[in-house]
Amino acid sequence: MKKLVYTGIFVFLVIFMDTNAQSIVSTVHNLSISGPGTIKATTESEICLFCHTPHNARPDHPLWNRNDPGLNYTLYNSSTTQALPGQPDGASILCLSCHDGTIALGSVISRATPIIMAGGITTMPPGLSNLTQDLSNDHPISFIYDAALAMADGQLKDPAGLVGPVKLENSKLQCTSCHDPHKNIYTKFLVASTQSSDLCLYCHQPTYWLGASHRNSTKTWNGGAPNPWFHTPYNNVAQNGCENCHNPHTAAGKLRLMDFLPEENNCLDCHNGNVASKNIQAQINKTSRHNVSAYLGIHDPVENALVTTKHDECVDCHNAHAANNSTATAPNVNGFTTGVKGINQSGNPVNPAQYQYEICYRCHTATPGQPPSPTNRQIVQNNVRLEFATTNPSYHAVVGTGVNPNVPSLIAPNTTATIFYCTDCHASDGTGAPAGPHGSIYPHILKLQYLTANNTSESAAAYALCYSCHSRTSILNDVSFHEHKKHIVEEHTPCNVCHDPHGISSTQGNSTNNSNLINFDISVVTPSSSGILRFDDLGLYHGRCYMTCHGENHNPESY
Repeated sequence: MKKLVYTGIFVFLVIFMDTNAQSIVSTVHNLSISGPGTIKATTESEICLFCHTPHNARPDHPLWNRNDPGLNYTLYNSSTTQALPGQPDGASILCLSCHDGTIALGSVISRATPIIMAGGITTMPPGLSNLTQDLSNDHPISFIYDAALAMADGQLKDPAGLVGPVKLENSKLQCTSCHDPHKNIYTKFLVASTQSSDLCLYCHQPTYWLGASHRNSTKTWNGGAPNPWFHTPYNNVAQNGCENCHNPHTAAGKLRLMDFLPEENNCLDCHNGNVASKNIQAQINKTSRHNVSAYLGIHDPVENALVTTKHDECVDCHNAHAANNSTATAPNVNGFTTGVKGINQSGNPVNPAQYQYEICYRCHTATPGQPPSPTNRQIVQNNVRLEFATTNPSYHAVVGTGVNPNVPSLIAPNTTATIFYCTDCHASDGTGAPAGPHGSIYPHILKLQYLTANNTSESAAAYALCYSCHSRTSILNDVSFHEHKKHIVEEHTPCNVCHDPHGISSTQGNSTNNSNLINFDISVVTPSSSGILRFDDLGLYHGRCYMTCHGENHNPESY
């Protein structure tokens, strides 16, 4: 409880305690000899004078008893902020007169000599309270926060609605917008609790946040290193909210105030089996993977939807403010990939992506650094978007239903009307593995084995990926092609020699020669004795081949 006592023209603040209130007396900002903290004076008994003086104060509100550090600070900056932080002013420069570690704590205007502090301490000791002159890893301050900024940002609230404890100073956000230096009710002198992002959400309104798992999950930490919540007192994901990933002061990842500098570590501190139920870190350590650890500082949230500088980061496919456990049917994005930008089937950027394949197209649309086809095809095409187009002579049904109405080998519930996700084939291997193409023991991040080497002995395991949708019994009984068994079992010819699993672009193939995903592996198949390498579709379950394969001349061979 505070009481104002007027004496002449001066106003003195008399502070006393009752059982229902807290004052500066009981906080570490009481630097007098009676202070409860380790940093305090050896003999000085006055409390307020470490910050305030009733006479001859600096011409700053409120009767400031400390000098301006007079320094230039390194300011916060990132591609995602529309705010324009300036050199600290107002209440913020007052706070920094202690918290930048440059002026002695006992150096006050009202004393001719500095107040002596216990333990020989002069300036703020190194640590979390010493922000130094580098404010680039701290929440920005001293910027105009107005309706124009809120509109430009799109995820900030109009400050006209700030009716809670967060206050602006002359339309600027300052240290005192979040911190009350006289009361430490919520720790760190915060004006509101950070539990469940309460303090952050007075200003911030991230798109999708209300339904996000990082807002709602009650998952707890199992105690395994590293501690994902090293700077918070809370015990589950929902309670930590924003601070699952962000640290408002002295953040290791300066851009966007992330807990860790390597981008993926902000995800893997929980998604390593210690908080989240699935261990993603184990998957990305496999030989075939999206290698997120190979890149640092390349991804930018405002980068083009089409990736022009090769990199893999968790946030290329996942939006931490949006991701949730909701399900969907192909080709629609599910909860895990909600709120991510992409490239649509026409090659245009979309934000957010509506279909899962649009997210994959960000990198797999003939972008720089994209790996070439692993198979030496007769028709070469590395642009996956062109391979899956529904105008193609044949394609796996990822963008739309397949072109072939007769596929007797399909295993129920799959039908010729079924649409598939990219991740139905490209995903982590193993029973109970997490969804998505994080990592696999099989090449190309395939969830099941798909052998492509010539002279492979047929088995359920060798072509497990194909047999997960196409009945092995149907294939080997020659239901759709009466020499499947001869080629696969007797001649040891892999599926991949004849079939291109993505599809054949309409700009390169046609429905006569490239139906049924026919696009030969020319390292195995060569032209026939007449110099022709071609398949002709002659109608339902009929065709002919011109080629030489395994020493046999087909010139042509009809089926």
